[in-house]
Amino acid sequence: MMYNRVVQEKRARKMLGRIVTPETEVGEISGKMAKQLRLKPKSFERFDFPEFDVCGEPFQDEGGAVRQFDVMIANQVWEHLDRPYKATQNIHAMLREGGYFYVAVPFYVRYHGYPVDCSRWSARGLKNLLIEGGFDEDKIEAEQWGNLECAQAECGYRFARYDEEKHSIKNDPQFPVVSWAIAQK
Repeated sequence: MMYNRVVQEKRARKMLGRIVTPETEVGEISGKMAKQLRLKPKSFERFDFPEFDVCGEPFQDEGGAVRQFDVMIANQVWEHLDRPYKATQNIHAMLREGGYFYVAVPFYVRYHGYPVDCSRWSARGLKNLLIEGGFDEDKIEAEQWGNLECAQAECGYRFARYDEEKHSIKNDPQFPVVSWAIAQK
């Protein structure tokens, strides 16, 4: 596993594990987190770019109505968006009342322009992004994790791989590497 995702994915499992049930309808933007975490929702739909552009308009069904979900997931995607604020507003529109949006992004990792690399957020920055996207500040939980060793490892040409015997996962707030948040509509 990549070093910068060890703690983030453990927290995602806890955060999403408490809200994804056999009655939950889940959508995911260009990722595989729902599968990796072995979530078992009622239904799951993945929206990949370029067929679906979350920066455009909220996704619609065949009749033209905005698709609605209980949970939307975007893991390591938002940094690649040209218009992340518009995309966050679109996600807000696609959530049912009481629904959740889980988003995780790198803060301090190497440039990875596939297809583009545009933005970075700390936990506070993610919270601000979600507020601008329409979420209530009191219904946002945002965190970040990192340490100097991981930050230095991320300066290479390849993403650093975690080795449990060699690497610390102790958090040092001075060196955030990855941030994540969950927001309820």
